[in-house]
Amino acid sequence: MALSHAILVSLLDCPSSGYDLAKRFDGSVGFFWDASHQQIYRELAKLEAANHITAETIEQDARPNKKLYSVTESGKTFLMEWLDQSVSLCPIKDDLLVKLYGGYLIEPDAMVKELRQQRKLHQTRLVEYQAIEDRFFPDVEALSQKGTYQYLTLRNGIQFEQGWLKWCDEAIATLQSFVESPE
Repeated sequence: MALSHAILVSLLDCPSSGYDLAKRFDGSVGFFWDASHQQIYRELAKLEAANHITAETIEQDARPNKKLYSVTESGKTFLMEWLDQSVSLCPIKDDLLVKLYGGYLIEPDAMVKELRQQRKLHQTRLVEYQAIEDRFFPDVEALSQKGTYQYLTLRNGIQFEQGWLKWCDEAIATLQSFVESPE
């Protein structure tokens, strides 16, 4: 997936300025597709040049004018063509797993400490996802088709974090035995 697809999906929800899109992106698509605000602005320029989005200039008093971006028919077609293609398995890029793979080179308690820190981060993210679920999806049976797709995306995030927590507990317990009875 390219950042352009993530931006188009976000803009379909509602036309946005680059600033508003970047902020909204952080709390939605940004959970599973990481991009800096600078990358988003660069991609908006490319999408506009390709006529996949259009920008309406909004004049503001006492503030710089802003552009309000919307998806064009060309952009919607571009997105739909991508949506219709199969997705290959995404490679995992995780610093923690690389550290763990070589973790035998350091004291086990250092790796246990790192795993506990990661567990806290994943627990925090899980609580965040569950709050989103409670706030925006209180009645799953009443969801629209669009809402159902968004809910399923959130459920993937919740289950991902639950899996990480379970794995962290297992890894901590395993390495803790090395700390308690070193070779």
